[in-house]
Amino acid sequence: MDASMLSAKERAQLPSLLDFARRTRRPSLKARDGTEIALPQALFDLLVRVVEDIRQGKAVVLMPEQGTFTTQAAANMLGMSRQYFVNLLEKGEIPFHRVGSHRRVYFKDLHAYSKKRDAERRTGLNKLFKTLRDGKQYDTDYTGEDA
Repeated sequence: MDASMLSAKERAQLPSLLDFARRTRRPSLKARDGTEIALPQALFDLLVRVVEDIRQGKAVVLMPEQGTFTTQAAANMLGMSRQYFVNLLEKGEIPFHRVGSHRRVYFKDLHAYSKKRDAERRTGLNKLFKTLRDGKQYDTDYTGEDA
């Protein structure tokens, strides 16, 4: 879902909805007949996050872990070319299965690869920063403005 699916009036209500949600201590759903059911905090937090993303104009897609992607859709999700993605599959870096002659990848495996890749990037950047700092090649007083 994205913001374009909402009317202008509904989009205008999103900031108020978020403000109300953030002030609410006991999240719940209330039916028109007055029936009220408390929401688990984790579910409430997810709903608030979805509304925030939609308010920012981001599209939101909910997918079960066992949902599958084509190689092109998976490559798009990870921000890489389809051929590079297929090479990762063939090297065994991401599990896949075949449907006929076509490769398919589970969402849970894409998510696991994405998290692993992000962790490796953070580790590499931390090592680079440490090398620069230890070699006195990084000016920690730098403010971003030219002197």
